[in-house]
Amino acid sequence: MFGWGIYDFLGGVFAKQIGSFKSLFWSQLAGLISIVLLAIVFRSSVNVPVLVIILSLIAAALYSAGYLFFFKGFEIGNVSIIAATMNLWAVFTMLFAFIFMGQRLSALQTLGVLMIIFGATLASLHWSEIRNQRFQLSAGVKEAVFGAFFFGIFWNVSEIISEKVGWLFTTLFVKLGIILFLAIFSLPAKQKMGLAKISAKTKTIILLMGVIEAGAVALVNYGLTIGDAILITPIASALSIVTITLAIIFLKEKVTKIQGLGIVMAMIGIIVTAL
Repeated sequence: MFGWGIYDFLGGVFAKQIGSFKSLFWSQLAGLISIVLLAIVFRSSVNVPVLVIILSLIAAALYSAGYLFFFKGFEIGNVSIIAATMNLWAVFTMLFAFIFMGQRLSALQTLGVLMIIFGATLASLHWSEIRNQRFQLSAGVKEAVFGAFFFGIFWNVSEIISEKVGWLFTTLFVKLGIILFLAIFSLPAKQKMGLAKISAKTKTIILLMGVIEAGAVALVNYGLTIGDAILITPIASALSIVTITLAIIFLKEKVTKIQGLGIVMAMIGIIVTAL
């Protein structure tokens, strides 16, 4: 939750500066390098079934598509509305886990999850901006919904991989697949990938973004090895609380009473899920 909150805050700022595709590619490459170094330090070894390789490629394509749509939404839409819309990824994950993987929640956990999702959504929205923009709200929302859908499928696939090869190699395989997918995608799209004209500060932050996001993915994958996606992902989806807190601290944004209520509700929901 904290890792993604930081990543999305920085992504929302730098996607507008250098473009969504370039932000995603270089941050994911930095994340891949950090996971490779971690695997070397742990000196881990694993037998990789063919099924895991296939699922890893599918997962990488889903994750890449999710973030491309997400960053594109940030590029063209209202940041708070896009962030709120992306909370749907937890709903999609839960739905797929319920239907296809037979996972269930207790009544108390269901209440906690609903509080997290609803609270995070309230916290993400700037209601005054919504009233002022009126019919312009649709900008970027369609992209965010597509992104949430792809993320929702991704985490169910990632859970299957994690249970077979563990959290570290799941993260490593998916990150490697993401880089391959983005590199291939960049060729027909004629994406300019160079960072020559980018300031050293921006380069450093993008690389830092990748390391933080890789850590977040690794932690959630670890959670999926000992728990179920139907419970783990809604907690992680409360990342907007972290994003908003950072915006308050560094961008001096104001929090409305409704947003404050949403933050408190989501935090209580996280506690309730653990009872």
